[in-house]
Amino acid sequence: MRRLLVVSVLVATAVPLLAQTQTGLGGSGAPTVGTVNTAKRAAVPTGPVPRLPNGHVDLDGVWVGGGPINDLEKDGGLKPGEIDSLLLPWAKELMSKRDVTLEPHNQCLPMGVPRVTPFPYRFVQNYTDKAPTHLFILHEGNIHTYRQIFMDGRKHPDDLDSTWLGHSIGRWEGDTLVIDTVGYNDKWWFDRRGHPHTEQLHTIERWTRKDMGHLENVVTIDDPGAYTKPFTVKFMATWTPGNELLEYICQENNQYGVQTLPGGLPAADTGGRR
Repeated sequence: MRRLLVVSVLVATAVPLLAQTQTGLGGSGAPTVGTVNTAKRAAVPTGPVPRLPNGHVDLDGVWVGGGPINDLEKDGGLKPGEIDSLLLPWAKELMSKRDVTLEPHNQCLPMGVPRVTPFPYRFVQNYTDKAPTHLFILHEGNIHTYRQIFMDGRKHPDDLDSTWLGHSIGRWEGDTLVIDTVGYNDKWWFDRRGHPHTEQLHTIERWTRKDMGHLENVVTIDDPGAYTKPFTVKFMATWTPGNELLEYICQENNQYGVQTLPGGLPAADTGGRR
């Protein structure tokens, strides 16, 4: 019964994605109001990299991918066991006790960095005659918030309150956007396998638009509280021209359709090192 309920929650979570990919309802194949006709969707473009008036790469567009979902190792281009071999004993034990039914994301909690959902996201860049001060990443999925990246040259504060998405500062290195983030809490998982982390986590993302439709994200993960040494994973996001972010409602501890069923869901495992 527990696994049946989890499947029901995951199916409900996928509804917004289906709304973007179905061509019609009832098997008719005809487009209906509010849905996307994927039969007419263009292939991922490979033209020149677009640029803003200030010369920086334009990251605008609706992107999918670019981070892990199910498996940090596999999705990140590493061999099986390559990350697992770096786990400290307490972290390896914690991961062995986790399964997908305990995923915090199942209860509408944020996914952290560098994880992404199957749903799209959009970069929002600030550019004027002056140097940009902020950059934002808006997520459609149940992360239900935004990432704020400070682009004005500030440093990380000495005293940070831990948060789901941490404190991010960014800079351009040529055509690569570098995002340096610290100040995470330890409540989210790196993937559905349950790879853990601690509040010592420090990530450096390097976003490079390879052409019009492909955006590479190379991420260095450094967490001495859970892993013996830093490691690097690589992902590729693709642009979906013509798409826009859709409304997505998913509130923390959402019990709709769960409280009325016998059994319910177990409390999410958001615990890190104790």
